[in-house]
Amino acid sequence: QVQLIESGGGAVQAGGSLRLSCAVSARTGIRYIVAWFRQAPGKEREFVSSIGWTAERTNYGDSARGRFTVSRDNAKNTVYLQMNSLTPEDTAIYYCAASAFIRNIASSSEYNYWGQGTQVTVSS
Repeated sequence: QVQLIESGGGAVQAGGSLRLSCAVSARTGIRYIVAWFRQAPGKEREFVSSIGWTAERTNYGDSARGRFTVSRDNAKNTVYLQMNSLTPEDTAIYYCAASAFIRNIASSSEYNYWGQGTQVTVSS
């Protein structure tokens, strides 16, 4: 079983930055891929970024590439999402998700475990 708890959301003005954290509680010895998704009101859940266990492989959705950076600290069992140059279009609930095996990293249906989400609101 895996538990994910997001934190770090909040309200920020356009052009500002936030760092989200995802605390991962999981059985030892299981190497999980962790991803960030977001969902804005009235829109489908959108892939933001993912990171492999060794952090050697990272992936970004089009909206995040060049502005967001994903990282992880396995000693702290935490995955981070540094978000810079935020715009009102980034306003959404951000979720972290995990799975031990992924065929399509951008597909939310591939992930077995989800956090409760953290709200990010960017004002113009």
